Amino acid sequence: MGLSRLAALHGVATSFSPSAGVTEPVPETTVVAVLGALGVDATTPEAVRDALAAAESAARARLLPATLVVWSGEPLPVALTGLPPGTELSVRPEDADEADEPVPLVVPAGEPDPAGPGSAWWAAPPLGVHRLTAHAPGREPQDCTLVVAPDRVPQPPGRSHGFLVQLYSLLSARSWGMGDLGDLADLASWSGRRLGAGFVQINPLHAAVPGEPTDPSPYRPSSRRFPDPVHLRVESVPEYGHVPDPVALDTLRRKGAELREAVLDKGALIDRDAVWALKRQALGLVLDVPLTPGRHAAYCDFLAAQGQALEDHALWCALAEVHGPDWHGWPEELRDPRSDATARARAELLDRVDHHCRLAWLTDTQLADAQRAARDAGMAVGVVHDLAVGVHPGGADTWAQQDAFAHGMSVGAPPDAFNARGQDWGLPPWRPDALAASGYAPYRGLLRGLLAHAGALRIDHVMGLFRLWWVPEGRPPTEGTYVTHDAEAMLAVLVLEAHRAGAVVMGEDLGTVEPGVREALARRGVFGTSVLWFERDWAGDGRPLAPERWRADCLATATTHDLPSTAARLTGDHVTLRHRLGLLTRPLDEELREDRAETAEWLALLTRLGMLPEGGGDEEAAVRAVHRFLLRTPARMAGVWLPDTIGDRRPQNLPGTWDQYPNWRLPIADAEGVPVTLEQLAASPRLHRLMDVLRAREAPPQTRTAPPGARPA
Repeated sequence: MGLSRLAALHGVATSFSPSAGVTEPVPETTVVAVLGALGVDATTPEAVRDALAAAESAARARLLPATLVVWSGEPLPVALTGLPPGTELSVRPEDADEADEPVPLVVPAGEPDPAGPGSAWWAAPPLGVHRLTAHAPGREPQDCTLVVAPDRVPQPPGRSHGFLVQLYSLLSARSWGMGDLGDLADLASWSGRRLGAGFVQINPLHAAVPGEPTDPSPYRPSSRRFPDPVHLRVESVPEYGHVPDPVALDTLRRKGAELREAVLDKGALIDRDAVWALKRQALGLVLDVPLTPGRHAAYCDFLAAQGQALEDHALWCALAEVHGPDWHGWPEELRDPRSDATARARAELLDRVDHHCRLAWLTDTQLADAQRAARDAGMAVGVVHDLAVGVHPGGADTWAQQDAFAHGMSVGAPPDAFNARGQDWGLPPWRPDALAASGYAPYRGLLRGLLAHAGALRIDHVMGLFRLWWVPEGRPPTEGTYVTHDAEAMLAVLVLEAHRAGAVVMGEDLGTVEPGVREALARRGVFGTSVLWFERDWAGDGRPLAPERWRADCLATATTHDLPSTAARLTGDHVTLRHRLGLLTRPLDEELREDRAETAEWLALLTRLGMLPEGGGDEEAAVRAVHRFLLRTPARMAGVWLPDTIGDRRPQNLPGTWDQYPNWRLPIADAEGVPVTLEQLAASPRLHRLMDVLRAREAPPQTRTAPPGARPA
């Protein structure tokens, strides 16, 4: 009982529900290990007793929680209205100068007005993060983080449609073997101007772990705080034309063209390592060109704005070049980013540190160019960036922010009806207690960087804002447990940063979702994700959900990067693919029968609704019908998987595989598997027949999503 109480005080679950009506206990050894990762000793009964007494004593002594959220226009939280009469409060903005006087407040005698922000005694601070100090009569002063947030994130104007694409897979006639930021800008400009698209959603562009071979997955990066320079369009860097040795640069450009031709014409897979090897050499020549005074001033402004975070990231990159990409294997004195030895290394590697800072600046500049191209093309939203759920345990973020991560733990998913063994994603989680103690600084900085050049942000596994499944190192995923975050604080910070950026937010909320999560997200204006094949009346007859019963505040799609393409789903190719790879748990005939029955059920509904006038047997027509259905729903945003526009039948990622399938390395291809360039896509009759379906719905006048004054001019 003591261990359970202690776990509950620290947000650690001692049981979980893998399915409705079923509750499973968490192994006691797991609870002890997770508490240990949170800095709580529970290894003996005496330790549990002492830790519990300390935690309960601290809870009784606190006037306020570690983080307090006030939502604009909503009643004040009970933690404020329940303070003892006469409590003196002072509020100081986080970035205020020491000389600035805090705003004084006094809780009146009697019952405070529960009406909220209109209470006479409460002077609402401006939106932002503040330090709130409470001094109750007869008690020591106590501080907490106060987050004052708008009630909702910005919303897209009207309804819109757009493309979903894995950027590396979209090669143009100018790419060096994989899609780049120049291709993104071109896709946004073309689709916005010619197709009326309102957004382009891409995969995470986070910095990858260096080395050969790198992990091609964009969802297991070294850092989520900075983008990967492999996405740079080298020729678009202004200094490119001033390299003293243009012959060497042209040789590298021709080799980049050979990589592109190998992928497009010879069946080669996208080779990120080979692309970066060429770009690294080319950028080395480009970065030797002195910056003009104006460019140098802009670079200095970038350095000042990014501060310590960029310096740490660039130093990690420089150290990784010397000691390898996993900092756990570095000399012990360099494992601490604040050690004297690390400071000396920074001085010794100053040129390489500056090199990596320059790369970050150039990439940031081209990200800004892509979003600008999208807005100039009339897109109401523009580029939708993707936030991965975590980072590599040996990468830059875990080195620079060691106190924020739970060491010896990995994020995953519990066993459920679809995967009895659970999942371990190999990503260390943030410590909720460390985030709260820092005023959520790592989380705020992460969001601010990602939103700088985004019209919207997609959050992978958005349920992680509420709780995550922690798996102790060396144990199977079945022996993990849930650890909760302060969801109110996580949401408030998200809403605040999205408001400042004028950006829409959408969450990937597929799979097992804790009750109340979707409602909490919707209340704050965070869109969900609805995928056609999963939208059934699960609480009723299990049949496909009629379009009018879909939720409005969502991104509605036919598929995602982790699912079969629409053509593969309609034809059953995804089942035979998994059979060839030995991934089926039942006989092929049985799997095919069930898959055909499900597909037939959807096609019958599409036919009854008049969305499939061509009748059955026409796969391209059925793809169009699926998207007609998406438009019939009230969904505010409809996403078209770009490979679907030309009938590509291969998934970009096949969960459950590693070497058996070329995950994250396939170019977009047509129905015959022939790779297609951006230029060929733009001219594709099949693409235009599908997009005619979406163009039939007139888009509303295009306006920006940012509230007045939220974005600098």
